[in-house]
Amino acid sequence: MMTNKTIDVIAISYPRGATIFASVCAVTFSVVGAIGNLVTALALLRCSKLRQHTTTAFVISLCVSDLLFCSINLPLTASRYINEAWVLSPTTCKLFPFFFYGNVAASLLSMVGITLNRYMLISCHTLYNKLYTPCYICLMLLFAWGFSFSMMVPPLVEAWGRLGLDPPTFSCTILKKDGSSPKKLLFVLGFFLPCVVIIISYSCIYWKVRKSRQKLQAHSPVIPKQVSITPSTAQFLPRREDIRLTRLMLIIFCCFLLCFLPLMLVNVIDDEISFPTIHVLASVLAWASSVVNPFIYAGSNRQYRAAYRNLLCCTRSNPQGGTCQRAAIGGSLFFSHSHSGSGKTCNTDMVQYNATSDKVKVMK
Repeated sequence: MMTNKTIDVIAISYPRGATIFASVCAVTFSVVGAIGNLVTALALLRCSKLRQHTTTAFVISLCVSDLLFCSINLPLTASRYINEAWVLSPTTCKLFPFFFYGNVAASLLSMVGITLNRYMLISCHTLYNKLYTPCYICLMLLFAWGFSFSMMVPPLVEAWGRLGLDPPTFSCTILKKDGSSPKKLLFVLGFFLPCVVIIISYSCIYWKVRKSRQKLQAHSPVIPKQVSITPSTAQFLPRREDIRLTRLMLIIFCCFLLCFLPLMLVNVIDDEISFPTIHVLASVLAWASSVVNPFIYAGSNRQYRAAYRNLLCCTRSNPQGGTCQRAAIGGSLFFSHSHSGSGKTCNTDMVQYNATSDKVKVMK
């Protein structure tokens, strides 16, 4: 039996260049990811404007999950590839996959929370304020984290499968016990189903936004100085920031999917690990998912950029980069959105809703 295991270990030979590359990436991602996610969480907590957004709670949850992954799993992964063996204790070997798979599931369920939040805001606005109260948000986050790590309890206590060292790959993972393992079920519950929910939700959001834009364009293909449209169509205009934030969260999910999909495909197609270098590269790409989010926040959304500046430069800048004013004058309700910069203010548009005539006018 020992002879067979030795043959298996020799059969899977990782090129030294690939393991050195993986260890360098693990160390780099650990430092950059820990700093980036910590700064992001602190910036969001410090920014009073962003704290008012219910989406922010789920974004912070995603940051915490990535922070734990970069702080716990990546340093242990670096040690594994540097030594090309697991040199730490058996207990640590059991905790490694517990946190690894738990963090991946927590990240995905946090994204599910973000996606459902954006869907309810855009498609079911009447129920949004009733559903997303501080109490319910806390319960949603507790469920996401509790469910993610509770799935790892059966193999941890060896009730179904077990957590331990796989000698051929010198990795700590989910192993079979008595010929069975929960790995496939965990993949379905912790990865596949959340991805399906997110894809369906974003598809519904896309069609809702597309339908709203078609209504708006049908009433005003080219916006003149003054045109009358229906109140239902005008409701789309004050929610531009919601659309931008939804687009940002879609980018976050797509990046996560692109990072993890190669690893999932490689594990299915090359189950015998005939091409070790490809497995290493796919793993490195999966680790990157916990590092890229802060850069996406900073590069894609001015509110998040302002929050970073507010934290790093100790300023009190407006995180929205502009002002949004609403006033009732003579039975009419005005929405105006303006952008400020370099001490100047430029009004982009104004929506006037007259309660008496039930008409909305869009004016430049």
